[in-house]
Amino acid sequence: MPRPREFDKSAALDAAIVCFWQRGYEATSVRDLADGMGISGPSLYNCFGNKHALFVQALERYLDRGMRARVARLESTLPPKQAVRRFFDEIIERSVNDRERRGCLLINSALEVAPHDPELGQVIADRLGEIEAFFYRSIRAAQAAGAVPEQRNARDVSRLLLGVLLGLRVLARSKPDRALLQGVARPALAMLE
Repeated sequence: MPRPREFDKSAALDAAIVCFWQRGYEATSVRDLADGMGISGPSLYNCFGNKHALFVQALERYLDRGMRARVARLESTLPPKQAVRRFFDEIIERSVNDRERRGCLLINSALEVAPHDPELGQVIADRLGEIEAFFYRSIRAAQAAGAVPEQRNARDVSRLLLGVLLGLRVLARSKPDRALLQGVARPALAMLE
């Protein structure tokens, strides 16, 4: 009969997020993870699989509690164009207040892991695609409501906004200046006018 788990899986995943976020995927060893999560190496493997599988689970939890929750809240409470603007306002606010300059785990991983691990690269690309899809849905809905000009190519603008978002999060790690970040976002958001 298998021994029951003696740890909280959610708390362990939260600890794994912190480990990956602080050190990055490559620099985080299984020992670092087990120590940070307060579990043994065998428990880590038995519950989460290998480091790769744990990273995917940690990233999904991070996104569920961050980006996905933000998108769901904004889409359900604001008109589409305002939802996109508020999304950027919140990202800029989060970036300016990131005292440790950790940035975004997803975007950090896109820079560190995606070029070297095709499988994780695809996971990361798909998750970035979720953000692009939010922008696209919002632009199309705003166009249908007459709030964004129909002649704007919604796909191109959503990709531009994704690129600006990535740039903001990377730039903020070295210079988290509100005026700078707003100045980067402003011309892209003007495409919604």
